[in-house]
Amino acid sequence: MFNRAHRFLAVVLFVVDFFALTGAFGIAYILRVYYDSRPLLEDVPRLDYLWSAVMLVPVWIAVFFSLGLYRSRVYLKHGVEFLQVVWGCFLGILLVIGLEYITGQVIFPARLVMIYVFVLAIFFVYIGREVAQFVSFWLMRRRYGSVRMLVVGDNEVATHFIERVALKEEGSVRVVAFVGPKNLLPLMSKVKHYATYDNLEEIIRLHKVQVVVQTGSRDNGSHNRAILSAVESKHVRYCFIPGEPEFYSRTNIVGTFLDFPIVTVSQTPLVGVQMTLKRIFDLVVVLLAAPLWGPVLLLLALMQKIFNPGPVFFGQERLGKYGKKIKVLKFRSMWQKYSGKDPAKVFHQMGRDDLAKTYAKDRKIDNDPRIAGWFGAFLRKSSMDELPQILNVLRGEMSLVGPRPIIPDELDFYKTKAPLLLSVTPGLTGLASVSGRSDLPFTQRASLELYYASNWTFTMDIKILWSTVWVVLKGKGSK
Repeated sequence: MFNRAHRFLAVVLFVVDFFALTGAFGIAYILRVYYDSRPLLEDVPRLDYLWSAVMLVPVWIAVFFSLGLYRSRVYLKHGVEFLQVVWGCFLGILLVIGLEYITGQVIFPARLVMIYVFVLAIFFVYIGREVAQFVSFWLMRRRYGSVRMLVVGDNEVATHFIERVALKEEGSVRVVAFVGPKNLLPLMSKVKHYATYDNLEEIIRLHKVQVVVQTGSRDNGSHNRAILSAVESKHVRYCFIPGEPEFYSRTNIVGTFLDFPIVTVSQTPLVGVQMTLKRIFDLVVVLLAAPLWGPVLLLLALMQKIFNPGPVFFGQERLGKYGKKIKVLKFRSMWQKYSGKDPAKVFHQMGRDDLAKTYAKDRKIDNDPRIAGWFGAFLRKSSMDELPQILNVLRGEMSLVGPRPIIPDELDFYKTKAPLLLSVTPGLTGLASVSGRSDLPFTQRASLELYYASNWTFTMDIKILWSTVWVVLKGKGSK
């Protein structure tokens, strides 16, 4: 359930398997070709053989993946893991033989090389995994890489839970603090005790807590909401042993941990593997599309210098994921004397109090007098002023799809929902952008952004990207 350490170990095992299998191929070749005087069936140059091995190892690892060898329920059970390694190596060598037959390309210079690869693969993979797990768990038991946990509870479940976590052999998680009656803290425990959770945010910060577990909910619902609010504001994971039905309204995963029924509650579905895949998707799409957006970016930069002299780009401070301040890049579409200044103050100085009032309400205005002539209007109408944000995507500060990054002053408009909005990476385009953009009042745009954060799916991202193309071409809703 608290699987950050397990995900890291799975990545380590993936790397170990790659080198173990590559080593098995290499040593098998050396043993047969250089230390066996018998003639070979085929003359396979070592570089060709090595290249074939490097290409085949990922296929072999895919077999391991399909057998669950990178799941904790397999690699934490040594007997099960060994049998799966043997089975995976058997299927892997059969797959290699099949590919050799289908393609007609000779991979092995002799049949004995094939047998050596099979035997050595089992040995190297299993030993490599055992060493990797031993080192990882040794480090975790010495508090390197283990998940830091805070337990909040006022019943005996908290006592039993802390005891069971302390007995967890690999040490991937540890309780660093407990909030509740002191008599519930197990004897001889080194866990830091706090009587109340009034300063829960400070406790989380002080102990660098990564997961908060609530064992049993209070009768007073306001207490539970206060705990959840503190956890969300610090952007740490929250889990509880079920008690209050209201918590089930969020994105959650029901499961067990050390035989305790437990529910992991997330503000957004965009966590863990999903978040990593989304980042990979962003990079792949942006890099593949570079021949399209690269020349356009350069052309617009040149035109900016000609028709709107001054700095080409404008960097505005906005809030990224978890409230981290980022510089969002845009082509400067305003006259230089207005760029970077507070819009409300500028409108008041212009004597346009009506525009200041409209901006305060909707954060957008029609026929903005700050726009720099026809070229600035073109950038705004076509949304090309936002094209430089692709650089923000490459830096990981933004995603292709997500809520629009907001300025710090706009946080008040989201009130208690601000932590949800900041729990995901802001995007170059988003649900509000393809649903009317500036034609929508601010409150409706905010609702759409929050809906995206709560209900994210890859399918939704694809639909939004596709819709964005048509919205931009039509220039609908841009101001």
